[in-house]
Amino acid sequence: MAGAAGPAAGSGAAGGDGDDSLYPIAVLIDELRNEDVQLRLNSIKKLSTIALALGVERTRTELLPFLTDTIYDEDEVLLALAEQLGNFTGLVGGPDFAHCLLPPLESLATVEETVVRDKAVESLRQISQEHTPVALEAHFVPLVKRLASGDWFTSRTSACGLFSVCYPRASIAVKGEIKQYFRSLCSDDTPMVRRAAASKLGEFAKVLELDSVKSEIVPLFTNLASDEQDSVRLLAVEACVSIAQLLSQEDIEALVMPTLRQAAEDKSWRVRYMVADKFSELQKAVGPKITLNDLIPAFQNLLKDCEAEVRAAAAHKVKELCENLPIEGRETIIMNQILPYIKELVSDTNQHVKSALASVIMGLATILGKENTIEHLLPLFLAQLKDECPEVRLNIISNLDCVNEVIGIRQLSQSLLPAIVELAEDAKWRVRLAIIEYMPLLAGQLGVEFFDEKLNSLCMAWLVDHVYAIREAATSNLMKLVQKFGTEWAQNTIVPKVLVMANDPNYLHRMTTLFCINALSEACGQEITTKQMLPIVLKMAGDQVANVRFNVAKSLQKIGPILDTDALQVEVKPVLQKLGQDEDMDVKYFAQEAISAVAQRLRKLDFPVKDSEEPSAPGADKTHLPRPRGPGEDTGKAQRGRVAGVASKEAVATARFRGPGAAKVSPEQTLPLLSGPVLSKDPTYCPKGEQT
Repeated sequence: MAGAAGPAAGSGAAGGDGDDSLYPIAVLIDELRNEDVQLRLNSIKKLSTIALALGVERTRTELLPFLTDTIYDEDEVLLALAEQLGNFTGLVGGPDFAHCLLPPLESLATVEETVVRDKAVESLRQISQEHTPVALEAHFVPLVKRLASGDWFTSRTSACGLFSVCYPRASIAVKGEIKQYFRSLCSDDTPMVRRAAASKLGEFAKVLELDSVKSEIVPLFTNLASDEQDSVRLLAVEACVSIAQLLSQEDIEALVMPTLRQAAEDKSWRVRYMVADKFSELQKAVGPKITLNDLIPAFQNLLKDCEAEVRAAAAHKVKELCENLPIEGRETIIMNQILPYIKELVSDTNQHVKSALASVIMGLATILGKENTIEHLLPLFLAQLKDECPEVRLNIISNLDCVNEVIGIRQLSQSLLPAIVELAEDAKWRVRLAIIEYMPLLAGQLGVEFFDEKLNSLCMAWLVDHVYAIREAATSNLMKLVQKFGTEWAQNTIVPKVLVMANDPNYLHRMTTLFCINALSEACGQEITTKQMLPIVLKMAGDQVANVRFNVAKSLQKIGPILDTDALQVEVKPVLQKLGQDEDMDVKYFAQEAISAVAQRLRKLDFPVKDSEEPSAPGADKTHLPRPRGPGEDTGKAQRGRVAGVASKEAVATARFRGPGAAKVSPEQTLPLLSGPVLSKDPTYCPKGEQT
């Protein structure tokens, strides 16, 4: 801590002479020693500011030595320090002094926490680009050697990420040393080090000469791919892509393919999974000829692998594999060598495999053409549409446009739409709900004419479903359809059917009419709302069920901003005032809420509002003057308490005298009225004597 002692002592001395130039470093030291981790973290994040205040020379001679000596802190502090030092070159005097940043980063590259080491290596790679070739060999390469020969595996794993940045600018002699160090790490006794070397093998191969790749990298790749640890072998698969891109077809066949074939049949499922996951990259790297001879058989084995994770990874790559095949003969290869295995996966026992296949299988239609799609793919799509797993069905529905482009809407309607309709009428409400959520997407793919012909009646049937969640989703679905197809379509097709439901004997369906009007009014605009929807809402204000009446009040409040002042003043306000005198407490409450909103709307439009039209609390005495408010007293609280008291009294009276044949009865509703209606706000609340 010698570096820390100097600035701290200097700060005290400077204080007596009135020189505050050392104060920033003293603050830094104090905060770094603070017990609070957050203070230390904040201090580290201010390093650049402190370095600017100190100047480049004192940053090099005081700040960096201090930081190097204090590499013992919490991981999050060290992570912030490693990140800061990567951008410190300009603060220590430029590239000529970049080597001054190496000691603290070298220490950080040896700590136990992986994220700190990775960030330190990232900063070292960044700083290496700012070294001159001479400085690189004088300062950076020795650092790499020290890390590569360190006693702890942590330093050796960090060294693996630095070889590729210093090799290209090193001299021939130094290049030989760097390759020797990398070879030793690839055969290190510690699996973590071999794993780090395997992950950087492809990156290192890209900066080597081609002869060195063949003579040195390929043997290392072969050894790592047959390592006893599967975590090392799977990383060698990733390196295989980079190595294959550097070699000719003959060299790939001779040097790489034996190892790749072995990996595709590895005893560890994780290695096979990595082969499946990287299959598209491998296919592009090895070329079409080797793909046909070697990769297609390997892919077939992966599609029927005993592990579901491997089959799912391979299924995800089906479309990419087919797209990357040579156009000449592609259709034959897919039909004879890929499709039979795809058919087996459609009925796989694992839902993740089926879901992965469903997400890509529709893309094969554009590759195979109309005839093959109708004959071979449509039966598979149909089977997946009827699959018990919802994700499988939805993956098919969300990609129907791919098939529509190939076989046309009529063929699609004859084959797949019956299955969609069947799902839309499924006994399980969650299945129906899932189909509703995809209906706007489906409508956009099929077009308005086809939708009206085949699916419109289905959407309307959902509005009278016996499950509230379905009715709610169907209402939202109508709004999205109007946004997609336009107001003219809504006026001619949807609105008349919705308004007819206002006369339905089931009060739940009448309430659904109001919910639809709430959703459609904004999308349809003022004219349709005023001429077609508003009269129905006003008529329903006389409904015998209180739930319907208070939803009328809520609907009038909702559509109020869309209506003009004449409609509000002449039609809406009288109805709300009548509802405000309703015998039911909930109806009164929501009517007063709506009256307040309408009055506020009229004021904004500069329409005169009489004082007598101001809303008052139900049961409150309009002639009563409130007492003056005392200091700090909340008059609103007193008013709310008075209203709650009146409301609760009326609720008790209502509950006591309401007869058994009343349209709306709920014993629990005498309780929530202490804070305003709660239970009755639930649109699924069912009064006695009504059909549920």
